[in-house]
Parts: sequence; structure tokens; C-alpha cells
Amino acid sequence: MHRTTTARGGGNHIGRWIRRLLAAALAGALLTPAAVAQAAPDTAALGRIHTDGTHFVDDSGRVVVLHGVNNVDKEPPFIEPGDGLTLTADDAALLARHGFDTVRLGVSFDGLMPTRGVVDTAYLDRVAGVVDTLAQYGIHTLLDNHQDGLSKIWGGNGFPDWSIHARPSGLEPNVGFPLYYLMPSMNAGWDEVWNNTYGALDYLGEALGALAARVSGHPGALGIELLNEPWPGSAFISCFPNGCPGFDVKYQAAMRKLTDAVRARGGDLMVLWEPNVTWNETMPTNLGENPPISAPDIAFAPHDYCVPSQLAIYMGLPAFLRGLCPLQQDKTWSNIDSFTARAQVPTLVTEFGDGDASVLRNTLIRADERFVSWQYWHYASHFGAGGPKPDPFLGDIGKQLVRTYPRATAGTPGRMIFDPDTGDFAYRYTPRPAGGPTEIYVSDVHYPDGYAVRVDGGHVTSAAGARVLTVEADASTPVTVYLNRPGSKGATVPSGPIGTGSADSGSASGSGGTGSGTGSAR
Repeated sequence: MHRTTTARGGGNHIGRWIRRLLAAALAGALLTPAAVAQAAPDTAALGRIHTDGTHFVDDSGRVVVLHGVNNVDKEPPFIEPGDGLTLTADDAALLARHGFDTVRLGVSFDGLMPTRGVVDTAYLDRVAGVVDTLAQYGIHTLLDNHQDGLSKIWGGNGFPDWSIHARPSGLEPNVGFPLYYLMPSMNAGWDEVWNNTYGALDYLGEALGALAARVSGHPGALGIELLNEPWPGSAFISCFPNGCPGFDVKYQAAMRKLTDAVRARGGDLMVLWEPNVTWNETMPTNLGENPPISAPDIAFAPHDYCVPSQLAIYMGLPAFLRGLCPLQQDKTWSNIDSFTARAQVPTLVTEFGDGDASVLRNTLIRADERFVSWQYWHYASHFGAGGPKPDPFLGDIGKQLVRTYPRATAGTPGRMIFDPDTGDFAYRYTPRPAGGPTEIYVSDVHYPDGYAVRVDGGHVTSAAGARVLTVEADASTPVTVYLNRPGSKGATVPSGPIGTGSADSGSASGSGGTGSGTGSAR
């Protein structure tokens, strides 16, 4: 229950009560002027991303990690190029230069089907246009069926009013987000959805099927997230304090129904399932328990927000509440670990964000430890009619989000560490045959004087100072890549299994590698 409706595209959970969290990141540039002017890296034609157990993999068989942002337009007219929110080619170039290779692009049921049974094909064309623009810059697009507060009937967005029969009574108070989720009329509306009382799920499946058909075959289309932050309706009380297995059985049946509708018309698309929104209050999900998730190319799409921090930031509560964030976020990530072990599908954290960079770091460290992909909330176009705005990734938040990371691994990931304060990076993996080299995006924020690289068990195949570092293994033994600023001691790869590392960095270990190089990051 973390959303409210504000100005266009600026809807928020508790921590989104300002329109643009990235606006807080504009202070303190980290790049030199020359670095700001550097061109985006060259990008090859995008291949399809698939699931393979708990990993995302590309057509070459490499394990893929995705870093990206959200771009969600919640009010009509939806996704209009030049509206100051929708992404442009200039935005795509900026994102690619900073190493982002995925965007969660919001679509809306009431935009897809504004009239009962009639799909707006012009809207589909605009969506496909953004997907194609982003693909030209090497960016994969996840299409997010976004809703907040069910419908504009309650001051929310998402489901068209014709699809919901419930209405608030004249005497029923509506105090807005988030307490409007407790309104009896809204819960009645959600019950209609989950029971498919008036066919809302059928119509939604038809709309998502049309969307799938429109973007199927477009290289940049990563997949479809079936429903953002679904509320359990009148069953919500059963979700506290340990989750709601009864409701999740019904919810999973709805997700499978929508999955079938998407697959019927866009069979090559990945489908992402999000847990019911009590997850954001650390309630575990029971998806995949009854029955197991057996369909191919399904991924998990949880969110990670620190409610105590956002209460401090946006409601004026004491700042010391941020100290509770590691406890809450550890619980969230423990829930992710439990789901992963049970369901054996990969995770893409499709929303997280905070105006406090130290809280943002909590998510990013935990994602790095597990090789989990993510999409940050929120990015709006920085290239409107009034000209380009300041780069939002040049401050404290950008220093966390722009990271050196292995975006494609020709092998099995082992452990990784990246320290955004020093730029020290270390990564170990076990190689296996693949159709391409290991690719490591080198942050354009953290190495103003270039970088040094050393490889144990492999060798560098990219040019000195390349923005994308490529590595080939020398044998079947583990490969370790060390990358740091010139003169830095570097980092040591943490020991132990994935998910148990720390964010501490220290002296790099190991002998001089068989591959090395230095140069200005390009």
C-alpha cells in the first residue's frame, strides 16, 4: 500500500510524496566536464532475455544482471513524446551512458482499453515507439501494468471505471492515500477483481494480450509485469502478521489467467508476477506454494522500500527512524531469499528508492550480494521543450545508482563487491561455454582519472579504458576481476555463498593477473 496520485507520473508510495526523488540528487557533480560530454557506449542489437532457474540469461547463454529506472505515466493522455515525462532518444543516450540497460515503462489498463472491449491501438503504437527508441541504445523495456488505489473512482488510477461496479457511498470518507485502501467500497472493488465478478480479469487479459501482440518480436521488449502493487481487498486483514496463503492462492490463479492471456498472443515475452502489496510491510508471499510455478519465463517482481525512512523524510518524523531501515530491508530480502529457494525463478526488484542515499545503499548492497536486477523509482524525461535539465545522476544518489557491475557473465556468478565511495570493484565467477565474453560496465561516475584492471584466471579483450570491459577465461577455473582507480588498493572479493557478503572493501588479494590495463574511462 505504497502509492498516492500526484502530478502526472509522480505517483508515490509513502516515500513518493514528492514527484521526483531524483531531484534531490542534483547537488555535487562527480564527473569532470570532459566526462560529461562523453558519448554513450556502442550498443549491439538487443537479444531476448530469458529465465534459467534463478538467473536471467541472454541468447548467448550468459547470466545477465539488469540495472535501470522507472518511467511511469499515470494520467491521460498517456505516453506522449515531448510531454516532459515520456522518455526520448536523448534520455536513452543519457541512461545508456550511465550503464542503465532496462526501463520499467508504465502502461495503464484504462489507457489500453478506455472503452469496454475496445483496445486503443494508437496507445499501443506509442508504447511500441518508446520500446524501439530505448532498444536503439541497448535498453530492455519491461511493460508495467500500473495501478494505484484501483481506479480514479477513489482518486487512484489503473482500472477503467467501467470495469468496476463498486462505488463509494456519499457518507463514506475518503482521506486519500494510503488510508483509502481501508474503504469498504474500494475493498469491494478489489473483491470484484479477484472473483472476476463482472469480468474485469477477462478484459484485463484481453488488453494485456493486445499489448503483448503489439510488442512481440520487438528486440527491446523484456516482458510484461501483470499488475503493480495489487491489494488483497477484504482479505487484507488475513495478511498480517505472517502473510495470507488463502488469498495468495486466489491471487496466483489470477496471475496464471493473465499469463495465459499474454502467452496466447505474445508467447516470446517474459511475464513478471508481483507479490500482493502487503509485501511492502514485510509480509511474506505465498506465491509458488499452491501450486508451484511451472510455466517458463516467469520472474518475480518485488519492491523494496524503507517505510520508517520515508515517514521521516516526508512526514517530518524523527530522522533516527532511518536507523530501522536495515532491519526492515533485511526482512524484505529474507523474504526474497525464501521465495527464490522455493520457486526457483529470478528476481527483478521493479521499484525501490529513497531521498536518503544511505538508505538507497541498503537496497543496492543486498542486490549486489545476490546478483539481483533492479529498477529505481523514478526517472522522468530530462529533455523537454525548455531544453535539457541537469543530469540527475551527478549527486549522492547518482553515485549509488551508477555502478560498476557485470551485466553479462560467461559463467556462473560467484561473489561481487562494489564500493561507490572509492570505485573499488572485485568480481569472481566460474566460467562456462557461452556465445560471448563476460561484460562489465565500468561506471562513468567513479573514475575521473581512468581505471586500472587486473584479472586472475583470464584476460581483458577490450581496449584500454573501454566503458564496457570484456573478459575471457583462460581455463575452466574461477576468474577474478579487480577494477579500481589508479593508486587505490582495490577490493577483496568476499568469501562465502551468494547473499552473505558485506559491503566492506579492503586490499585486493591475489597475484598479478594475466590481463591488465589502464586508461581514461570512455
